[in-house]
Parts: sequence; C-alpha cells; structure tokens
Amino acid sequence: MALVLGFLLLLELCWDTSALGPLSSTEGSDVLEFELPATNYETKDTYKAGPIGVLFQMVHVFLGMVQPNAFPEDILRKILQKKFDFSTEYEKIIYYEIGIIICAVLGLLFIFLMPLVGFCFGVCRCCNKCGGEMHQRQKKNGTFLRKYFTITLLVICIFISVGIIYGFVANHHLRTQIEKTRKLADSNFKDLRTLLNGTPAQINYVLSQYATTKKKAFSDLDNIKSLLGGGIHEQLRPKVMPVLDNIKAMAEAIKETKEALVNLNTTLKELKESTARLNTSLSDVRRNVEQSLGDPMCAVPPVATTCNNIRVSLGQLDDNTDLGQLPSLDQQIDNINDVLRTDLSSLVQEGYKSFNDIPEMVQNQTTNIISDIKRTLNSIGSDIENIGQQIPIQDKLSNFMGYINDTETYIHQNLPTLEEYDSYRWLGGLVVCCLLTLVVVFYYLGLMCGTCGYDRHATPTRRGCVSNTGGVFLMVGVGVSFLFCWVLMTIVVLTFVIGGNVEKLVCEPYQNRKLFQILDTPYLLNENWKYYLSGMVFNNPDINLTFEQVYSDCKENKGIYTTLKLENSYNISEHLNIQEHAENINNDFQNLNVNVGNIVLLDEAGRRNLMDFSSSGVDTIDYNIYLAEMGKAPTKVNLLSFANDLEAKADHLPQGSLKQSLKSNAQALRMIHRDQVVPLEQSMSTTQQSVRELQHKSGGLGTKVAHIISSLDSAQDFLKTRISSVIVEESKKYGNTVIGYFERYLQWVKISITEQIAACKPVATALDSAVDVLLCSYIIDPVNLFWFGVGKAAICSLPAIIFAVKLAKYYRRMDSEDVYDDMENGNIGFHRHHSTQTV
Repeated sequence: MALVLGFLLLLELCWDTSALGPLSSTEGSDVLEFELPATNYETKDTYKAGPIGVLFQMVHVFLGMVQPNAFPEDILRKILQKKFDFSTEYEKIIYYEIGIIICAVLGLLFIFLMPLVGFCFGVCRCCNKCGGEMHQRQKKNGTFLRKYFTITLLVICIFISVGIIYGFVANHHLRTQIEKTRKLADSNFKDLRTLLNGTPAQINYVLSQYATTKKKAFSDLDNIKSLLGGGIHEQLRPKVMPVLDNIKAMAEAIKETKEALVNLNTTLKELKESTARLNTSLSDVRRNVEQSLGDPMCAVPPVATTCNNIRVSLGQLDDNTDLGQLPSLDQQIDNINDVLRTDLSSLVQEGYKSFNDIPEMVQNQTTNIISDIKRTLNSIGSDIENIGQQIPIQDKLSNFMGYINDTETYIHQNLPTLEEYDSYRWLGGLVVCCLLTLVVVFYYLGLMCGTCGYDRHATPTRRGCVSNTGGVFLMVGVGVSFLFCWVLMTIVVLTFVIGGNVEKLVCEPYQNRKLFQILDTPYLLNENWKYYLSGMVFNNPDINLTFEQVYSDCKENKGIYTTLKLENSYNISEHLNIQEHAENINNDFQNLNVNVGNIVLLDEAGRRNLMDFSSSGVDTIDYNIYLAEMGKAPTKVNLLSFANDLEAKADHLPQGSLKQSLKSNAQALRMIHRDQVVPLEQSMSTTQQSVRELQHKSGGLGTKVAHIISSLDSAQDFLKTRISSVIVEESKKYGNTVIGYFERYLQWVKISITEQIAACKPVATALDSAVDVLLCSYIIDPVNLFWFGVGKAAICSLPAIIFAVKLAKYYRRMDSEDVYDDMENGNIGFHRHHSTQTV
C-alpha cells in the first residue's frame, strides 16, 4: 500500500502541476541579490539501521549465496506484457528461483520428516530399541565418547542460542519499527503539505521581487543627474579640470606678481632714501674727523704719524651701493594693472560653472524620456503579474491537498489495525523463540546436571540423582524438539520464501533503480504508449519522460518544471521573453538625447588677458642687476672695525681735545652702524629674496601662458568634437545598468521557475519511506533476520537430538550393566550380562 501511495503521490503531483510553469532562484546583480527562501523538511532522506544493520547485512550475504542470479528484468517484462501469465516463462522462473526452491524443498522435507521420524523414534524406544533399553555396554573409549558428545552438544546449543537471539532481536526490532510507522507517515505527509503550501508562496515571492527590481531601477532613473550626468562629467573631468585649474592658478599668479612688483618698487625707494641718509651721516663723521686732525698736535711727532694714518683711512667712510642706477618698475606695474582690469578669476569661475552644470542639464533634458521608461517598466510588471495569474496552480494544489488529507485519514484509520495485528505477530514470534529457548534450556540443564553429577567411579546402575536428572533433561529436550521444531520450520519456510523474494525482487532492484527501468519499458504498462508517465502527464506518450529520470531528479531536489519536462505543456521561455522586454527598455533609452550645449571654458577676453600678462614685461626685467646691488654691503668698510681701529689709535695720543674728538667720532660710527647699517642690510637681504621669488615666478612666463592657451584650445576642441561620443557612451552604460536589473531579474525568474520552485525531494523521500524504509528496512530486514535465526536454531536441533540421545546414556541410571570376570588382570574380552538384582 505504501509503495502504491508513493507512486500515486508522485503522479498526482505531476498531473496537477503540468499546467503551471514552476520556478527557481539565483543571484541578482552586483547590487540586487535574489535568493529563493530555503524550505526545510522534517523527514530524513537517508535511513540507517544502526548496529543491527550488521546482522541484516549477514542475511543479505546469505541470500546472495542462495540466490546469486541477476535481477530478471526480461522475465518480469514478459510477465507484465502477458498480464501475469506464468505458463510460458515457468522454466526461466524456476531457474531464477532454484536456490530458494531448493531451500524451501529442504524445509518441507524437514517439516514432513521431523514428526514422522519423531513418531518412529518414540515407538522404537518404547520397544527398547533405538537406545530405549536401559542398559549400557561398557566400552574402552566410553570416557572419550562422553566428553566428545558433551562438547559437541554444547557447541550445537551455542549455535542454537545465537539463532534464538537473532529471532528475539528481529522480533523486537520489527515491533519497534512498526511503532515508528505513524511518525514516519506523519512526517512525510507534513513534508508533502509543506511542498504544496510552499509552492504558491514561492511563486508569489518570485513575482513580488519585481517590486524590488523596479524600485532600484526607478531610483537610478530619479538619480540620472548624478548617474548619467555625473558619469559624463567624470569622463570629461580629466581633460577639462586641469586646464581650468591652471588658468585659475595663473589668475592668482597675476595678482601675486602685481603685489610683488609693488612691494619691490616701494622697497627700492625706501632703500635709496636709507642709502642717502647713510651717506650723509658718513660724510658728517668724515668731515668731523678731518677737522679734528687739523689740531696743532698732529704736527708734532710721533702724533703726526698717527694723524696721517687716520687721514689716509677716511676715504673708506663712504656708501658702497649705487641704488640710483636701478631702473624703476613703474612701467611693469602699470602693465599689470592694465591686465587686472579684466577679472580673469571671474571668467574662470564661469568656465567652472558651465562645466559643472552638465549633470543639471542632463536631468532637465531627460524628464520626458524618464517618464516613458518608467511606463515601460510598469508594463513589464503587469506582464509578470499576468504570468502568475495564468498559472492555475492554486486550484490544482487545493485538489491534491484534499487527496493527501484523504490518504492520511485512511492510513490513520487502518494503522491501529496494523499495530494490533503486529502485536499478535510479535506474540507469535515470542512464542516461537520461547519454544526454542525451552529446548535449548533443557539441553543446557541436562549438560549442567549431567556434567556436575557424573561420578566416574559409579557404575551405570548406581549413578547419582543429579546425573540421572541431566539425562532426563536431555531426553525432554529431544522430545520437545520432535514436537515443535517442524512447526517452527513451517514458519521459517513461509517467511523465507516471502522475505527472500521481496528482498531480491523489490528491495535490491529499488535501490539500484532497476525496478524503475522495468516500469520505463516502452509499451509495457500500456501497449499504446511508448512512455507511460508522459502519457499520463501530458497525454502524449512520445515525450521521453521516465520513472527513473523523475525519481533521480526528485532525489536531487530539482524543481517539478525540469523534472516533469513541463516545457512541453507550459513553455515559460515563450511567456517570459527576456530579449523582448529588454528590447522595449532599450528602445526607450535610444531615444535618450542629451545636448549639453556649447561649453566655453574661457572666452576671448580671458584669452587676451592671459596674452597681455605674457607681454607685460615682467619676465624681461633684469633681475640680476637688482640681485647684484642687493648683494653688496651698505658701506665700503665695516664701521665697527673702523670705529675700533680709530679708537685704538686715539688711545695712543696724549690727552687733549684731539684724543677726545677722535673717540667721539668712533662712537658716532658705532651708532651709525647700529641705527642705519644693520637695518639697511636686513632690508637689502629681504629685498634680495623677494627679487629671487619674483624672478622665479616670472621665469618662462611666455612659455607658461602659451602652454595654458594650447591646453585650453585642446580641451575646448575635445568638448566640441568628442562630447557627443562621451554622452552616447555614458548613456549606453547607464541604460545597460538599468536594463541589467531587469535582465537579471527575468533570468532569475526563469531559472526559479524551471529549476527550484516546487522542488520535489519530498516526493522521492515519501517513496523511499514507503519502499526502502517501511517495506524493506522496517519489515523485510527483520523478517529475514527472524527466519534466518529461527531456521538456524531449528536445523541445529537435528544434530542436537542425535548427540543428546547418545549423551543421555552416560548420564541416566541404567537398569542393567556389563560385569567383567577378570578386570583386575586386564581380561576384558569375556563378559556376561547380569541384571541389577543378581548383582
């Protein structure tokens, strides 16, 4: 019933979903990620028997030895084609079943002969035959035989015990697994409901993701200013911005140059004035010294020599610079002022503004086109919603849900009956195992009592009570074996034939999928249909749809659309034409015409301004003259050294007005150095640095301006000739980005429908649960282990009976025994028979 249920579930699901177009999931773009929510199922797709699996495998090996023939595919095909007519194929069937038949015949012989032999054995013993005579002949090897019989019977009992244990384990395992049947059925039905209930939700989820895609596309369309306009701006930026930045820097350089020239010109005037004052001060000191040297003391030697030396050195007290020869910078300053009458910085800012207004211009010019594109995207959304409405999955799934509910109700109604019958079966199996246990217990008790109570010095007629009891136990075990073993063998034969054939003809071919290959034989199940499954699903038996392929795809958790090849009923590619939708959007983007106008980076006034600055003469100034003058010392002699020398010479003069006058003039020179020379030196050093900076700035001015003009012309020409291609390229890239969202979404929808939605793994799992788990693992494996164990114990009971009967003679108390006349002299050849009474 479970096997039929599994196939019905699969076929019904195929039939009910053949009109839809299931789906799948994949990834979106770099920004949009699409992923179908995972569905979790309760039933495990694999089953492990646990430690008892070793015993099951042992039985499988035994069955492989008994039935080594390959799966009879051809025989089964012919039997099915002939409506189960076995008459023509009976020879092949017998050949295939020969191993099982031989074992069954042997079992039947056991069943028939065991009670017959037991009856004859009993009658024979009643006639004091077959070991029934209570007399034991003394033999030389009697001790060895007793030990041999004891050990052999013990080993046989151990084998019987192992078989009994197998029976108990199998019986209990089968009961335990039957108790799990309800849980197994519930979990499978729950998974099937999850599949059926989740499929509409998956479809709705996939269709609802269009809103996310459209939202992202609308966001990009609304941000066309930054995306398209910004893209155009960024493409032009490397060519345009460096030129504008250079012009802006040149405008700042013009202002800085004017300021530097004005400062230099003012400083030169101040230096000339300072130099004039210094020259006047030095002239005054020189004149005062000369007047002092007119003193009469200068005529008296050796003072006259000192005065002459001082008079000679007065020529050094003079100005060392000639700043008056330096040309004025007024003309260059006037030229710069003329240049500055045009605000070059303002013109550059206009160029910046014109270039930076490109994104705004793009947004203003594409308003109508963006609206058209949005309408196209909304129409695509309507088409996708229509696809969801065209799939008649809701009604189909609701009908199938009712079928599942009815099936589950039927199973739950009959499962208590199954459990009740299983309890009877369990009780019967327990009785069988207990009967065998009773036999082997008698044997064990006989061995224990016989071995423990045996006295090797006692004669057969004087054996102890314990030893005699052991012999009785052994005979009781023999009697019980004759009474029940044939009944147990009957059960063994029945379960062996059924369990062995189910294992070889159902379980093994199901696991290696040869059973599906039988069902997929063309024209087998329906002589008019080549492929039975496609005939049921599509009413077209020529479509290559097989049970094995459907089962394999479901095991791999593929979607129903791919598994059942539903493109033959509902071709999603035709209803969801990705290229057609992309072409519609692309046509709208081709109408995207952006004209950013004539961008002027710098007008003619600005160009003339740059040329005027280049011809202002700033770069023709002879800065070396200024640097040479500024590098000179303000005086021809160091005034401090001159003052010190003058004061030293005055110290050698006698006291008087001459000495005092010379010292006063030395002090005056020190004051001149401090108040005039030192500041003048600092001003000249600063001016020299300013001249160097101005020289550096104005150096190559014409070349710099020419380079700027050339770069400006190149950038302007680039904007004029290349801006249209940049706009087309960026518009195409922008359009491809927006179109890419929908292409990826539609591709994801297609993959979701064809590969992932309604993944049918629960169907394969339900079929596995019905056949591989319930039938084969829960029922057939324990049944096979049961007959294997019980049969092993029943067969071992045959040699046990023989050795138990023989061993009982050595444990039981005899009625008579052999007496030897000359045992002490070793004469054992002559004996006489006496009764116990005469002895």
